[in-house]
Amino acid sequence: MAQGPFERLQTMLAEDMAAVNHLIATRMASRHAPRIPEVTAHLVEAGGKRLRPMLTLAAANLFGYGGTDHHLIAATVEFIHTATLLHDDVVDESDQRRGRPTANLLWDNKSSVLVGDYLFSRSFQLMVETGNLRVLDILANASAVIAEGEVLQLSAAQDLATTQAVYLQVIRGKTAALFSAACEVGGVIAGASDVQTNALFAYGDALGVAFQIVDDLLDYGGASASLGKNTGDDFRERKLTLPVILAVEKANAPERKFWERVIEKGEQAEGDLERAMQIMATHDTLTQTRKQALAWVAQAKAALDPLPDNDLKTALADIADFVVSRVV
Repeated sequence: MAQGPFERLQTMLAEDMAAVNHLIATRMASRHAPRIPEVTAHLVEAGGKRLRPMLTLAAANLFGYGGTDHHLIAATVEFIHTATLLHDDVVDESDQRRGRPTANLLWDNKSSVLVGDYLFSRSFQLMVETGNLRVLDILANASAVIAEGEVLQLSAAQDLATTQAVYLQVIRGKTAALFSAACEVGGVIAGASDVQTNALFAYGDALGVAFQIVDDLLDYGGASASLGKNTGDDFRERKLTLPVILAVEKANAPERKFWERVIEKGEQAEGDLERAMQIMATHDTLTQTRKQALAWVAQAKAALDPLPDNDLKTALADIADFVVSRVV
């Protein structure tokens, strides 16, 4: 059976990823608090694709980087990502992540928050070891932007006045910021030019936006087994994602009252998810959401133009297509 784009990238980066995985396992340890590796391992070993650290490795190797600092940075990126997942599950009161019970469900909210804090601290220790101030600046800034995006999402949640522009600002913060930083720092550590590192940033930003739009779309049309969550979770959590925002924009008076009841007031009843799906189908918002995701993928691929032409550049373009392949 032929390998897909993600598996091909995994194969190309197998040796580097083995080194990164070793670093992750070593640095998530704690002599004094055994709960830290227990909670971290539960999430780290849950079958995540580790796409973000692979982007860092691919970006560095794109320029023939021969050192090992990209391993430190890739592990840093994964720790930042894991920390945000632990915190997100507490904020969202989630009980499932990657098809398994969440850490906050198995342990408690306090453990998830504090272990997330520990991983953020570990990530800064790792990035400092590179001795590269620009790398530190990029990843520190990304960490702040991620937190900012999550807080913005809180204030925009359940507010039917939330626009597509605000939604884009939210996902650029909470998701795309780490994608863009992961790509950019790979180029920085390899000594790429400003034009090339800017291209990597633009690729990661567009890829991250597409990734989140697809994730939000799949919540209304994907199988729970492949998603690691239940279809309709975003609806039940009253999240204003793009398919709903588009439906609210086109809502007639009865539809507007429906959205006010289920999203703003949180008064949901049996059959409401099906009604929401029906309204979205009426206004074709899932198709429109998919078109936006495809446009961002095209933007990501176009951003790669200034980069060296080699197999890794092709792999990055294929990864962009892979992100939306789940909804094509």
